[in-house]
This record gives sequence, structure tokens and C-alpha cells, in this order.
Amino acid sequence: MLLSTPIETIRGVGPFLQKRLKKLGIKTAQDILYHFPHRYEDFSNLRPISEVKVNEVCTVRGKILAIKTSRTWRRRMILTEAIIEDETGAIKAIWFNQPYLTRILKERDLIFASGKVTLSDRGAYLANPVYEKLSEEEDQETQISELTHTGRLIPVYPETEGLSSRWLRSIIKRLLAELSDRIPETLPEKIIKENDFLAIKPALWQIHFPESLAAAQKAKKRFSFEELFYIELFVLRERARLSREKAVSFPTNIPLVKRFVESLPFKLTDAQRKVSWQILKDLEKPRPMNRLLQGDVGSGKTVVATIAALNIAKAGYQTAFMAPTEILAKQHFQTVFGILKNFNLNIGLLTGKEDKFYSKKLKSDTVEISRNKLLKMILGKPNPYTKKIDVDLDILIGTHALIQDKVKFGKLGLVVLDEQHRFGVEQRAKLCTNSSEKAIPHLLSMTATPIPRTLALTIYGDLDLSLIDELPKGRKKIITKVIEPEERKKTYDFIKKEIESGRQAFVICPRIEGNDPEDDEQDKKPNAWSETKAVKEEYEKLSKEIFPDLKVGMLHGKMKGREKEKIMKNFRNKKTDILVSTSVVEVGIDVPNATVMMIEGAERFGLAQLHQFRGRVGRSKYQSYCLLFTDSKARTTQQRLKALITSEDGFKLAEKDLEIRGPGEIAGSRQWGIPDLTMDSLRDIRLVEKTREAAKNLLQEDPQLKQYPLLLERVKRFRERVHLE
Repeated sequence: MLLSTPIETIRGVGPFLQKRLKKLGIKTAQDILYHFPHRYEDFSNLRPISEVKVNEVCTVRGKILAIKTSRTWRRRMILTEAIIEDETGAIKAIWFNQPYLTRILKERDLIFASGKVTLSDRGAYLANPVYEKLSEEEDQETQISELTHTGRLIPVYPETEGLSSRWLRSIIKRLLAELSDRIPETLPEKIIKENDFLAIKPALWQIHFPESLAAAQKAKKRFSFEELFYIELFVLRERARLSREKAVSFPTNIPLVKRFVESLPFKLTDAQRKVSWQILKDLEKPRPMNRLLQGDVGSGKTVVATIAALNIAKAGYQTAFMAPTEILAKQHFQTVFGILKNFNLNIGLLTGKEDKFYSKKLKSDTVEISRNKLLKMILGKPNPYTKKIDVDLDILIGTHALIQDKVKFGKLGLVVLDEQHRFGVEQRAKLCTNSSEKAIPHLLSMTATPIPRTLALTIYGDLDLSLIDELPKGRKKIITKVIEPEERKKTYDFIKKEIESGRQAFVICPRIEGNDPEDDEQDKKPNAWSETKAVKEEYEKLSKEIFPDLKVGMLHGKMKGREKEKIMKNFRNKKTDILVSTSVVEVGIDVPNATVMMIEGAERFGLAQLHQFRGRVGRSKYQSYCLLFTDSKARTTQQRLKALITSEDGFKLAEKDLEIRGPGEIAGSRQWGIPDLTMDSLRDIRLVEKTREAAKNLLQEDPQLKQYPLLLERVKRFRERVHLE
């Protein structure tokens, strides 16, 4: 067997398990070995039965004297009880709702059982112990050395329904034994020695089946460095590659930019002016810009991107402006054509279901246009005199429809990606193949999700960063409160008062329907999805019971594009008083008249996401409010909500989210296929800087990694592992 062996061909992995493994991103034997534990159970306290103590976690070794299953009618529970005896005494083991155990465990079986000793009116017993059967023929020392699930530090893995840590331990131990001589070292020997790392083989054994917590920590240290090292090599090589590419140089048309800034109905902030200049200077260079523009909600990133697009358009080139949702794409279209009406440009909108066009001849409104006609305008036509392409469309705004094969750009000079930052490389490459221009377009990515320094240094290391750290003048601080259950009616009265004053309100719920079969696994857990607010139920309650005299709308991601647009248009035009929605309004929705953001099930959202929701209000001169409802008393929930109340700085909140919940919840990084161990390592700024320095030094010595083919292969695998959509 090889590390690259697909899971389909591994003994004991049938179709059922294959599906579950793939849900965890596991496709090969190597992926299984690199599926690391997120914690350990300490079952190493091996005790004679006569010496066990109540409330202590321990392991006993003995024979099963008797085992039976019965039902308790009072609690409607199935109990499996066994008597385990050793040379010193006997103890009862009780398993709850596991009747299948009587098919596995039999009288006279020799087992190790690990669990907590609990006291009841019937005496002390092991509650739900983990068990392991072993052969009586081997001596006790050999038996202990072969233990997998008991009697030692036991790894507990990230799981999914139908795939337990017990099964994962068994197959990982088997694969480690079978592949032991075929696991190649990928880290350079120099780095291993300098950092006192374990070599690859002992490191894998110690992270899965450690001799001690110190050994597990030493293995974790190696793998934390290793995974960050691959990412750093990837982003630094990407940066170097882009620096060798050619792009069209666009000199800054200063009179044009001044005229545009003076035409705006508001004054640019100093931060907007600063980042606009950084971007314009990048566009003057003959190599592709690769810049990430960070700006808190409502900071005015779209205007900055429009300055760049205008400069590109007047140089005879096009801008592709891609947004993640139809709602956001349409909003950008409205904003951009609104502020560029007097600049003689053609601007198009292209989504999966809708095409619109703003013509420089109209200067007043937009028109529907056929897809074929719009595609021809995007392509442009050759000029017989200059032998170059004359473009008929200066700016194209849209969703992922922009990277369809049918969309061909005549002269693409700039790509703007909103909330798509990490995947800009791939999407720009796709847009490049759809352009007749040989030079690579410049790339500007934008995000309203503040990015902690460690994340920026690592995952966004191939991007230059610009920061809009200032909000427009005149905005009032949003009042943020956690609402206690007994204050609900009072809060509804307050919302009604706001609406009677001419304002509007958002109500956010964590899910669409009250009983979604996809959430069965979650529903088994405390504070489950089934207990949280659902949009459809909340809409019914608010529209019929709480606010029967008000106009209540509903919005969620399963609606069709035209329906969403109609609902948002009604809300923007004040035809709806309250909009009940899922997180579909998290990014980019701009309704200045809305002053209340009410969030149900606030514990279901990350701190950065809650901050995004809050940013949907407070966008005008009116006092705005963010009202948080939660039944959770969990410490992390209380920490997050307290942080949200005390700070409006998105960047401080992002750092706090990193500290409380870990980076897996920030900037969508859960979807990247990056191991949890690596994401946890991003909390350590010194480790991040250390790996970045090591990657830089190695690439200076060997830019193509010719001396390290295995390392190069792992870096390439990292790129493939990142989800591109």
C-alpha cells in the first residue's frame, strides 16, 4: 500500500464509510494519517478494581462474569450491565442505550474498561466505559502495549455522523503499521535539526498514540510548523510568480480622478484617499497588482474600486467586478452606474438569471438587454485602423456568471472580487482565459471581514494589503444590547415605536425552516438547531401575532433571484417595515433607513459575522440599535457578546474571535480544506513569523525547490486541497 492509495481500495472501508470520510475531506491513506486528534482522553490510570475511587477516571482489567440488557420503563432507557472481576474484586459497568454490546461482549471475555467511577444508591459502577477485548494468552505487559482504545492516552478525532473516533483509531493504527516504511520525510533536515522536531514517522505515531502529553505536544509542534510551512511556501511562490508576469501599465489620470472625487455627493475619508492612491500607483506598474482591500462594514470600498475602474475605462480597457451573490452584484451595479453617470461609460450587469445595461446615451436609467447582445458588447470588435479591440462595455458587474466560458472580454485590464479574496488567483486565471488580451489583468480583492495579522501573514501572504480604517463622518455609534428573555415584549414595543417614527428593522434567524432533516445530527446535541429560531416560523409569528398591523417581509437563500430582488427592493423603498432573513443579508445590503438589527440565536454566529449583521444598520444620521437574543449561558458566547457590546472596531473583534473561537470561523477559512491543527496554530504570531522566515530562506536558496521534490509535491497538493469555489 502507498500513501496515495485511494480510500476506496483500503481494506475495511466500504461505500458507507467512504462517503463519511469524504465529508471530512479524506480521500487517500495519507489524508487519514493526517486527520489529527483534536484532544486526548487520559485512560492511563490503570487500577486494581479494589482500589478504584468514586469520581476518578481509570482503567480496569478483568473478566466479564455476567452481562445482560434490560429496559427501564420509568426513564424509557435501555441498560446494558456487566460484572467485571479481577484478582482483587469486582465492579459493575453500565452502558446506556447500547444494546448491541451483548453481541460483542460475552461472559469470560477478558477486557480493559476505561471510564469514570460513579456512585448511585446501588453502589459504585463504571459509567459508559470504553472497552477493549484482548487475548488471554498474552502477558499483561504485552496486552497493555497493544491497547488502542483504553489504558493509555486515547486520541479523540473530529468526527461526523456514522464515523466514530473508535473506528478512526483502529484504521489509523493499522495504516501506521502497514505504511511505516513508506512514509517519506518532507521537511529539510536542516529545519528539523534547528527546531528539534521529531522525524516524520515517530511524529505520526506520537500525535495519534502518544506515550505522554509532552510527546503529543512535541509531535503537534512539528505538524503545526509543517502545515504552515507549506502554506507560506505556496503564497511566497505565488507572489514570486506574479512578479514575473506582465500586465498593462495604466498611468493615473489625475484630472479625471479629481473630477470624479469632486462629483461625489459626499466627501472621501482620508483612509479612502490613501488606499485609492496605493491602488492607482499599483496600476501604473507593468506587473499585475495583487491587492486585498480591507474595510469595515460601510467604510466605502466600492467607491475606491470605482476610482480604479474609471481610470482603467478611460485608458480603453475593461473592468470585471465579481460579487458572491445576485443581491450584492445588483447593489454594486446600482451604486457604480449612479456615481459614474456623468463620465460617458457603458456599464453592464450579468448574473445567472438577469442582464442589464447602463448606456452612456441614456444617462438616466438602466435597460434590460439580451444575453447575446451583452456578450457581443463585452467582446468588442477589432478596429481596422489601429488593429486593436474597441470595447463597447467598460465595466461588467456580476456573479460567478462572469467566469462562464461564453463570456469573452475584449480588453480586460482589472478584476475586482468582492468577498472572494483568497480565491482570486484561480478566478483571475479563469477570466484571463476568457480575454483576448495577452497581459494578465490587475486584481483587487475586497473584504468587509477584518483579518487578524496572523491570518494575513499566512493565508493572504501573496497579497498586498490596504486598509480603510475610518468610517464616513456623521455616523452615530450603534447601541448594542443583549436582550434577556423577559424583555422580549418590551423589545417588540420598542421596534414598533421605531417603525412608527418612519424607520425599519431587520430580524435575523439562524435557519430557514423549523425541522430540516439535514440537521438531524445537530438536533441530537444540546442547544440544537431545532431549538433555534427559523425564518419561516418567525415570519409567521411576527406578521400575524406580534405586528399584524405592520408590513413584514421574508428573505432566505433558497428563494429565486427575482423574488429576492423584489423583496429587497420593497424593503429599500420602504414598502416593508420589517425584513425577517437568514444570513443572506450579512454582506453588502445597504438600507440607510433601517435602524434596528434584531438577531435571534446570536450564539449561532461568529463574532465577525455578528459584526457584519450590525453593519447593516447605522448607515445614516439616525440612531441605530443591534439587539441580541440568546438562551446560551456558554462562556464563549458570553465572551463574544460582551466583546461586541464594548467594541465597534472590526479588526479588534476579529482578533478577539481568533482568541475565543479560533481562526476556523474567520473569513470562511473552514471551507478551505486546511487542517484544524494548522488553523489553531494561527493564534501563535511567533510561530507564523518563524515559518514565514524559514520559507523565505529556503526559497532564496532554491526558488524552484529542485532539491526538495517531496516538499514541492506537498506544496502542490496544498493548492489542490484548497476549495476553489
